[in-house]
Amino acid sequence: MSRVLVCELDSLGVGASADAHKFGDEGADTLGHIADECAAGRADKSGLRTGPLHIPNLVKLGMGALSHASTGRIPPGLEGEGPFTGAWGYAIEKSHGKDTPSGHWEAMGAPATFNWGYFSDATNSFPPAFVNALIENASLPGVLANRHASGTEVIKDFGAEHIRTGKPILYTSADSVVQIAAHEGSFGLERLYEICLIARKLADDYNIGRVIARPFEGTSAADFTRTNGRRDYSVLPHMPTLLNRVSEAGHAVVAIGKISDIFAGSGVTQKVPAYGNDAIFDATLKALADAPDHSLIMTNFVDFDMLYGHRRDVPGYAAALEAFDKRLPELLAALRPDDLVIFTADHGCDPTFPGSDHTREHVPVLAFGPKVKVGPLRARASFADIGETAAEWLGVEGFGTGKSWL
Repeated sequence: MSRVLVCELDSLGVGASADAHKFGDEGADTLGHIADECAAGRADKSGLRTGPLHIPNLVKLGMGALSHASTGRIPPGLEGEGPFTGAWGYAIEKSHGKDTPSGHWEAMGAPATFNWGYFSDATNSFPPAFVNALIENASLPGVLANRHASGTEVIKDFGAEHIRTGKPILYTSADSVVQIAAHEGSFGLERLYEICLIARKLADDYNIGRVIARPFEGTSAADFTRTNGRRDYSVLPHMPTLLNRVSEAGHAVVAIGKISDIFAGSGVTQKVPAYGNDAIFDATLKALADAPDHSLIMTNFVDFDMLYGHRRDVPGYAAALEAFDKRLPELLAALRPDDLVIFTADHGCDPTFPGSDHTREHVPVLAFGPKVKVGPLRARASFADIGETAAEWLGVEGFGTGKSWL
């Protein structure tokens, strides 16, 4: 009986959207630019990787072909004329943002066609009313940073002062987000979570999508490192998603990695914590082994975005793609006859672009499985086509927000 696995290759954009100029992202192409850097030898790193981008299993599914469909060119190293083994295309975002919740929700049938709130000022980013209420309600001695910042740089800049004063580090980005960093040892993980819950309530008045707890460890700027204690506090999706449809029909919805947090737990029947792409891949394989018929499994491979896209680490991103590609035969071997797998992304995060923010891009759509019809899916007018297709495959009610390709 049918099952669906949706894998979000977090931030793997495949070319700038037509409206990318509105976001300052004209010319972005996460996959294409990584491939360019590899082909030029600028992504070689001793002990990590060398040479052109090598992802033959993804290319065999149609990754190079869908990139050509999106941008008009095949990135170097991704050449291949077929025959392909997957259905391949790309999807265009309808949601108004380029953030994580919007991309995930839209893929599951709920485009965010409203306007999120943002803290757009580069410095003194949060309004005094928000900051003062957070300090008062959480009984804090104050906060640090209050600015747009890279998560790794902000703990280097303010980590020592945070440890000395007990003031948490408060920062944001171009996304609709509040991020709070604190030291696991000196401040305490549960205390950080408590403060983030308070911030989540306050952020509702500003229509903010997520509050993120960013714990770190270490003794100085030289060795401060973020830990796996990250937690995302998202608002509830504004309408039912495929996760709700499947769970309400009495079937399993297995959320791996940060998926449950992104949907605020709505529709999730089993939450599987996992950190790091390899551990997330292992958890996905276990879910495929255990999940009953009619299940929806949804996985987020966070490293692409968190470790490499935001940090503008081209060699790291390329190596992570190559490592992921090497494991694909394990996934193919684990599929049952009626399984459908869809690889996609929630946005781009072009590591060759300045800054550290997401980029407004098309996302890949690669569908495969023993009974999947191979061929081009062309341009999908919404990420929601993924949710509509998965709903039809599982035999549950769709949404009308997208169009199934079955």
